[in-house]
Amino acid sequence: MPAEFIRIYPENPDERKIRKVVECLRDGGLVIYPTDTVYGLGCDIYNARAVEKVARIKGVKPQKNDFSFICYDLSHIADYARVGNAAFKLMKRVLPGPYTFILDATNNVPKLLNTNKKTVGIRVPDNNIPRMLVKQLGNPIVTTSIKDEDEVIEYSTDPELIFEKFQHQVDIIIDGGYGGNIGSTIVLATDDDFEVIREGLGDVSVIG
Repeated sequence: MPAEFIRIYPENPDERKIRKVVECLRDGGLVIYPTDTVYGLGCDIYNARAVEKVARIKGVKPQKNDFSFICYDLSHIADYARVGNAAFKLMKRVLPGPYTFILDATNNVPKLLNTNKKTVGIRVPDNNIPRMLVKQLGNPIVTTSIKDEDEVIEYSTDPELIFEKFQHQVDIIIDGGYGGNIGSTIVLATDDDFEVIREGLGDVSVIG
């Protein structure tokens, strides 16, 4: 059975449709959604089987994954990551925005993702759709970018083409308009000496 294709407007997301997607996530479903950068694939962080499915689609072992979490805001980040004062001030300044912050993981994370990784990526995208999903879900979702095999375009931007490709691998695909094709700026912030791992959409000049 193909995935459901749901149109949601980022400016004013329909709460009924958001609720439907959240129910799917709660049931262990996989969802593709827009962010402030590229389209993402994700699931509830508390559903190990769903995380395994995401890893399978990405072609990685769950233990070796480099998935990030989408959070609604900074209020629950301490549950999943250790944040120093300097990192917190920077994140407060630039989030929501097109950044992924790599932080030391708390003991909760390995249990959630069955991984021996010591760090976790945190995203608070400037897009109402994924933020409303995690707010209604009550916890973060695992997120990983939708890549394209095309040699020129790294990321898939057209929701209808994404549907064609992934309709038999996921449960819901959200059409939130055309996505971007530049990923987030990745910042290693495990200590106060920040390091830009990948320059993406987020302005690196604000990283002290």
